[in-house]
Amino acid sequence: MPIRRRLSSALRARVAGPDADERAARIWLAPGERRFAPTDPICRVHNHAGMYAGGLRALLLQSLHPLAMAGVGEHSGYRGDPWGRLQRTSEFIAMTTFGPVEDAQRMVDHINRVHGTVSGTAPDGRAYDARDPHLLTWVHVGEIDSFLTAYQRYARTPLTPAEADTYVAQTGWAAEELGVPDPPRTVTDLQSRLAAYWPELEVTDGARDAASFLLREPPLPWAARPGYWMLAAGAVSMLPDRARDLLGLRLPGVMGPAADRLVLGPLGRLGTTAVAWALSEPTDPRNSLESSAVDA
Repeated sequence: MPIRRRLSSALRARVAGPDADERAARIWLAPGERRFAPTDPICRVHNHAGMYAGGLRALLLQSLHPLAMAGVGEHSGYRGDPWGRLQRTSEFIAMTTFGPVEDAQRMVDHINRVHGTVSGTAPDGRAYDARDPHLLTWVHVGEIDSFLTAYQRYARTPLTPAEADTYVAQTGWAAEELGVPDPPRTVTDLQSRLAAYWPELEVTDGARDAASFLLREPPLPWAARPGYWMLAAGAVSMLPDRARDLLGLRLPGVMGPAADRLVLGPLGRLGTTAVAWALSEPTDPRNSLESSAVDA
């Protein structure tokens, strides 16, 4: 088996699960009307290799909300089954972006039922509920901002301002179906919503544990860790300064910005380019889109 196919299979197995090919067939090859065209901004962003670093950025950023992190820590099993959680998330994004309309709706309905079982009390004594519109909005804006940031940094042809607004608006369908009231429709609105959460954010033991797990002790064999750490370097370099300060991920003094420019940023780009090359295996149905992962 050629090396690119082996790498592609290994990546797909981690992100989409051991039945990655069967899942891909259900999403990309199944008959039925699609909500979005292959050239739509949402398809371009969500089919890009930058999603790997963008996803890590989203997890780090989202962990800073104490109630959201409490729900993840107590219900997601990210330490016991980290790849299972990633696979469920990636399948949701893929199905609601690329899958048949009816199957996408069934996926949303399933997630809503799961959210109905997620509630409890955070370590600080406050109650949390996965159906809380305020928490759902935080998760949505943190995720979409991260995916868009990664695409704009790593794609050969970034979205124009109008296309970026369209991307934000197109992600609103799934968000509304999950219970996000009036999701942002423009980049300006997205940034405004994100900024409104800063007073609520803080670093908790759960956030520190998640950052350590994601950045220092990923559940991967040692041979695979250098490539993962390149993506993680890109994720850290894209975090807002305030988030990096809270998580202790900024080097002090004048070396901090230099490290971003000369080390973290280039490592992230190199890792994303390697992922794009591996995932551009021509026989994969996911690469039948007009805008595929090779645009890195």
